[in-house]
Amino acid sequence: MINPERLSRFFTDLVRIDSVSREEKQIADHLQTMLTDLGATLAVDDAGAAVGGNTGNLVARFPGTVDVPPMMLCGHMDTVEPGRGVVPGFENGIFRSQGNTILGADDKSALAIILEVLHVIRENNLPHGPLEVVFTICEEIGLLGAKHIDLSLIASRFGYILDATDRKAIVTRAPWSTHFDIRVTGKAAHAGAEPEKGVSAILLMSRALADLPWGRIDYETTCNVGTITGGVATNIVAEEAVIVGEVRSHSKEKMDGIIEDIRQSFERVIEGAARTSPVPGRPTFAMTTHLDFPGTHIPDDHPVIRLAMDAARDLGIELKTVTSGGGADANIFSGMGIVTGVLGTGMTAAHTLEECIALDDMVNTAALLLACVRRHAGDL
Repeated sequence: MINPERLSRFFTDLVRIDSVSREEKQIADHLQTMLTDLGATLAVDDAGAAVGGNTGNLVARFPGTVDVPPMMLCGHMDTVEPGRGVVPGFENGIFRSQGNTILGADDKSALAIILEVLHVIRENNLPHGPLEVVFTICEEIGLLGAKHIDLSLIASRFGYILDATDRKAIVTRAPWSTHFDIRVTGKAAHAGAEPEKGVSAILLMSRALADLPWGRIDYETTCNVGTITGGVATNIVAEEAVIVGEVRSHSKEKMDGIIEDIRQSFERVIEGAARTSPVPGRPTFAMTTHLDFPGTHIPDDHPVIRLAMDAARDLGIELKTVTSGGGADANIFSGMGIVTGVLGTGMTAAHTLEECIALDDMVNTAALLLACVRRHAGDL
């Protein structure tokens, strides 16, 4: 029942609309028109104002024809740079950009697939439960739209987000993530004339970092320093240095333990340097942390997973459960009590100029999503 030509048209129309993070209003307006034509009740929340964007999250509600709990279908509207002026090409069944921008399959393939499923339901008068379509903003810059969503607009307690590559997999586990910021303050001095009167923040930060493991810590845990800034000139002992990093783990206890290890390493180095410092009260350090997103761990026997597995088998597909090292809006929604599986659309090399997607993969994902909706309604 999926119409490949229509799905292709939806996708190419969407990727031509610029929608980098915080600038999603144009695509949101386009989607509102399409969803209104399908009979949706629409709402746009105030997340845009909270994150400095020009629109909020878009929520479209469709009343069900069958008395079952509501289901959420979700994708994000924003893209990364370079994502302006995308001109999609189609050759040998595959969509690509012209090579000077991303394509935007992440995540406009999801938007197109959901729109196609809604059209198929309507034109074939298929039974379905209540559907809540949620198109978020600012996913690519920290899941900000989901973090600021107006939950009063969503009744669903389960659903699916289309935001992965493997269309024969459903993501059931994703890590916790905590960001940390550390500022070391030393004392400036002339590096040539009197370096002994200075305290180098960069040197002390380097010592603390060298005492810690980085990269892959174990099979479920990673730790990374993303940026380091500090100093002002080669002839000045650096008075300040700042690092920003993250720890991710599928175990919250491991993540919290590594954050504490980082704190203790800096304490040891700074306290040791303070005992011999030529400057009373220096060096010092300050560390702040914040939870970027909670982890998810959906049991294989959870209804949202069983439903997707059964729907896949209806189509002759063996859907596997997988673990992800990345975060998605699903992390935020699951933390809010909406258990959310992540399905793949076939997008490949996302966030690069080589990004591409096969139409057949989008067609197959649309068929799977439609089967989930129908099976939930008892139609399969």
